[in-house]
Amino acid sequence: MIRHDPRDIGRHAVAAHPGRPAVAVALDTADARLVVFRLAPGQEVPSHTSSSTVILSVVSGAGVIAGGATEVAVATGDIVSFTPGEPHGMRAEDGELVLLATITPRPGERN
Repeated sequence: MIRHDPRDIGRHAVAAHPGRPAVAVALDTADARLVVFRLAPGQEVPSHTSSSTVILSVVSGAGVIAGGATEVAVATGDIVSFTPGEPHGMRAEDGELVLLATITPRPGERN
């Protein structure tokens, strides 16, 4: 058993480039990938697609999750899911937004 704390993982996530959201992989197996995103106010992850099911859980804060042309305001505790191939993105508004993305099955080749 492995215990994962997305709040702690989010605090230690790092951004690949200044001005981009901080990201940390919490789990990466053939069956699922867990990724924590920490977005500063005004930061966003542009709309993109995945060949897997994507489930976004709001760990803390508030912001906007986009699905195609639709946007929905979200806050701590909200969960939004996307089917494979469905466009999705996220944006922090006035405060920090921390999300846990569950991607299943893990993208790429399975062993």
